[in-house]
Amino acid sequence: MADVEIRPAAYDNGLKPTIYRMLTNGGVAAAARGRVLIKPNLLLAAKPHQAITTHPLVVRAVARFVRDHGGTPIIADSPAVGSMARIHRVGGYREALQDLDVPFQAFEHEKTMDIGPPFGKVPLAETALEADAVINLAKLKTHSQMTLTLGVKNTFGCVVGLKKTQWHMRAGIDKAMFARLVVQIHQAIRPVYTLIDGILGLEGHGPGKAGHPVPVGVLIGSTSALAADHAVCDLVGFPPSQLPTLAAADVLSLPHHPTLVNGNGRAPAAFQLPESGVTHFGPEWLQPLMRRHLIRRPKADPEKCRLCGECWQFCPANAIRCQDDRLEFDYNACIRCYCCIEVCPYGAMVSAETLPGRLLRRIVPV
Repeated sequence: MADVEIRPAAYDNGLKPTIYRMLTNGGVAAAARGRVLIKPNLLLAAKPHQAITTHPLVVRAVARFVRDHGGTPIIADSPAVGSMARIHRVGGYREALQDLDVPFQAFEHEKTMDIGPPFGKVPLAETALEADAVINLAKLKTHSQMTLTLGVKNTFGCVVGLKKTQWHMRAGIDKAMFARLVVQIHQAIRPVYTLIDGILGLEGHGPGKAGHPVPVGVLIGSTSALAADHAVCDLVGFPPSQLPTLAAADVLSLPHHPTLVNGNGRAPAAFQLPESGVTHFGPEWLQPLMRRHLIRRPKADPEKCRLCGECWQFCPANAIRCQDDRLEFDYNACIRCYCCIEVCPYGAMVSAETLPGRLLRRIVPV
């Protein structure tokens, strides 16, 4: 398995030398000589202090590293909401990258890749598959479905545009199956290095604007995103075996325990993780009833909701609609992917546990 580096860092003049040292220690200099895709987390247009996207100064430092080592950097992602132009402007990337003349673009063209059973051939971003190297710039933040969005989950962004919602629908309510899909996509992308921006993390109802920024003060890096994710779980006090993507890695016999962790970091005293609640219980014929009454469900805060339409337009199950100036949820159709929480531009969506689900959780271990 790979080593992991955890280094104290801040968004200041010391950031660039810290990143250069980590990338050099990870052997990235040799891989950075060609056409290099830099894949940040660009979920939606958000300001850097909101801790939703990879910080622009982290992206800048990595782009400079590639340039300094003779490579051609390309910064690209497939945002869930909005245009790359708006993310470029609102997210602070325009100012951070203005003197570098580096492409900052959305994935457009696809190329089919066989990621293995049970999924088979999956269309992924051509830019990612044809790059000489991929550097994966993830963000340390929570995720209402996958618990944490880290290195492995970040490469799911190589699924282009609305194809993400189609895969959410195909994976359905089976969290383990969706996690396996994410891991197998990650293995197809095969980044040469994963750097997780944990200087300012996001806790609570992440990964979008319903989450809360929290200082963590570290960068986490490794040639293995699985090992980096394992180290982050240890850092925030979450059992790695309970992270769905690492559990899926176990099923696929992919190692993720770091060989060595260099450096250290201290997470907040109480890093707030989202509660997943019960997902499956009882015989198959009871699943629709259980899904409606026992599983955590998306819910809108009427004081924050502006009926902008992002949630019902993005919902892969078409389980949300606007009726009489309020949101209505079809919890029978809802697959609990929590995409609506992810894409809400006003942080109005959260996951809420039902009363029967809360009672059942006291009985059934989850």
